[in-house]
Amino acid sequence: MKPLLFAPAAYNLAETTRMLSIARACQETISCAFLTYGGAFEHLITEAGFAVHRLKPELTPEKIEHIYQVDKGEKLGVVFNKEEVAERVHSELALYDQLHPAAVITGFSLTVPLSARIGSIPLVWVIQSTWLAETGMGMIPPGLWPPLESLARQFICRAASLYGALTLLNPVNRVAKRYGAAPFPSLFDFWRGDETLVAEPPGFCGNIQAPPHHHFIGPLIAREDFPIPPEVAGAPHDRPLVYFAMGSSGTPEIIARLLQGFAGAPYRVIAPVRDHIAGLGVTLPDNVVVTGWLPAHLVNPMADISVIHGGIGTVMTAALAGKPVVGIGMQPEQDANLDCLVRQGFAIRIPKRKASAPRLLAAIDRLLHDEAAQHKAREYATQVAQWDGPALAARFLVQQYGEQ
Repeated sequence: MKPLLFAPAAYNLAETTRMLSIARACQETISCAFLTYGGAFEHLITEAGFAVHRLKPELTPEKIEHIYQVDKGEKLGVVFNKEEVAERVHSELALYDQLHPAAVITGFSLTVPLSARIGSIPLVWVIQSTWLAETGMGMIPPGLWPPLESLARQFICRAASLYGALTLLNPVNRVAKRYGAAPFPSLFDFWRGDETLVAEPPGFCGNIQAPPHHHFIGPLIAREDFPIPPEVAGAPHDRPLVYFAMGSSGTPEIIARLLQGFAGAPYRVIAPVRDHIAGLGVTLPDNVVVTGWLPAHLVNPMADISVIHGGIGTVMTAALAGKPVVGIGMQPEQDANLDCLVRQGFAIRIPKRKASAPRLLAAIDRLLHDEAAQHKAREYATQVAQWDGPALAARFLVQQYGEQ
């Protein structure tokens, strides 16, 4: 039986744990292997017992920072230039020749769609509905006049495709031409797989009709066995408890500024952001506990409210906790994910450019006293809990590719 080949961006915690959650659910039925270019979270894959094929060129810390800055719109430039794309595609094709995978599954390994096309390997994207043209990338407010909604959707999708062409698709399509492969007309064509798994419950981004070959599977929650330090496990609950999580893509300067702003506030804060603020010389208030990575699925429910960056994994984990959310997106996709929670009625989003301690504290105070928002958060959590994303993804993948 041919294996499934997972291709995460192993420098991103959420991306790595999402791929891992699916692979773990598949492994008793079908062999699974991983393709990476290195990254801080690659060790999670090897510790889970999966074979890892690290390809060249390996990603340097400087290159990873460049990718994040482009992704967050803090820097204009290509993610990978033509030579980098060509080298990665060459490495990926060589691995396909070695493993003969039944399919390659990715969520953000940005040359795999091209190599899969060239190598005639079925491609499975794992995405969220805020990547879809049909939702206007989650940026269209509800109740908009239909003709205006259509115009807004067209504008958003054209703007996204233009940015995608400038930062990613131009080098990819130039390499595609070398191999005689069809180019990707737009960003939306690029992240449309032969099959696409949408990692959220239906209705998260409005009641849309899923496009062909798109399948809602529910959330992929990270359930890694990170330790819970004593200062977190034993944190007193004499004041409201804030869970402050910025994933692996948060902007360090913003994180540091907001944490310092909790000085004198009537809350206790648990913040797994140690790696983000290391070396910044931040003086932390007494009511803030900073840690390394935590098992968010266990710690988030301990809190009364979450402050998050809006990555889909963090969003779904916060939603499953059943508590209100304050969100500060670091890039447009995260803003859109957070706006989906705002429309569910239990979140407030603060734009990154307006992220300040007074705004954050005001939003926290408002939601802590909003009984309707707290009720809606609990209500939505029961909906999210009905979906076992890893099991549904595994069932689909095994049915689709397990006989090859």
